Amino acid sequence: MTLNKEQILQALQPVQDPELHRSIVDLGMVRNLAIDGSSVEVEIALTIAGCPMRATIEQRVMGAITDLDSSLECGISFSVMTEEERARVTEIVHGSPSETAGSQPAHGHAEGRLIPFAQPESRTRVLLIASGKGGVGKSSVTTNLALALALEGKQVGVVDADVWGFSIPRMLGIDRPPTIIDELLIPPERHGVRAISMGFFAKEDQPVIWRGPMLHKALEQFLTDVYWDNPDYLLIDLPPGTGDIALSLAQFLPRSELYVVTTPQPAAQKVAQRAAFMAENVKLDVKAVIENMSWFTGDDGKQYFLFGSGGGKDLADRLSVPLIGQIPFTIDLREGSDKGDPLMATMSESEAGEVFSKMAKIIDIELAPTRKYNKGLKLLD
Repeated sequence: MTLNKEQILQALQPVQDPELHRSIVDLGMVRNLAIDGSSVEVEIALTIAGCPMRATIEQRVMGAITDLDSSLECGISFSVMTEEERARVTEIVHGSPSETAGSQPAHGHAEGRLIPFAQPESRTRVLLIASGKGGVGKSSVTTNLALALALEGKQVGVVDADVWGFSIPRMLGIDRPPTIIDELLIPPERHGVRAISMGFFAKEDQPVIWRGPMLHKALEQFLTDVYWDNPDYLLIDLPPGTGDIALSLAQFLPRSELYVVTTPQPAAQKVAQRAAFMAENVKLDVKAVIENMSWFTGDDGKQYFLFGSGGGKDLADRLSVPLIGQIPFTIDLREGSDKGDPLMATMSESEAGEVFSKMAKIIDIELAPTRKYNKGLKLLD
């Protein structure tokens, strides 16, 4: 079979960069291509030196060419993009500066830059996962709910906004930092979920001692300098309470939906309601309550209510929103979070896994906001 360069390029067109999810041809990564009989030599320009996904790219390129003709001998070499080439990649995936600039900081802006998720044309639903106090399992709920949505075929990102108690990287089992192309952060991905966290920039035992303005700036960068690629859902794991971060996000993302996590005990739900009342005060949409650690199912099949009962339902009634899930207390849920193998990645059909799956469907369908746009994608109501 005689092939030409155009045929090889067409075969490589579907090959995507694993982090940018764009064709390596469109990104300009296919730098040189030579054909000599049944031998094909391809030079791939990586976005950065030491690209963590080099082996994956090599495998995908090799597969695309051999699928075209199994008799071909394929040689792949690697180089690194120039600054100009990286700037073009950044513009392709993130837009030019003129497309992301705004005039003055305001709702949907951060230091004058547009926050894509706050714009009327954005298809991304932003879910703020909140609690009034620590220790209720909010981060494990965020992690497994993100995976449940991903299992429904959704593109999902997670922002670990708990800059003091960051835990999302460990729970997802992500052990490498974001890739940086120019000033653009490419969030690492695992189990179909992308994530950004202070945990990528500070050691796990290192305290983050920041005042409000620094927290505000960090959140700004998580929203504007990270390549999220228009996910269906962006879950934001909030720190406990009603402090600076919650207020900043209310300013940055006024169209967010708030989901309050509590445990069954009345004392916990009374604290959790403060987070909900704060959201109402800043005009965020409180959508639902999630009750964690609802019961423990013993070997005898009986349910034991270790932390009491009724707290989630009482809070939902008080807020006039639905209680969309009661998550049982299980060792597998806890161990999965500690090991970086979330329950929804390993035991999605378990008792707790079925609750997360049900909540994902409720959020995706029953709690979907109804929005009407004109042809120019301007929000009408």
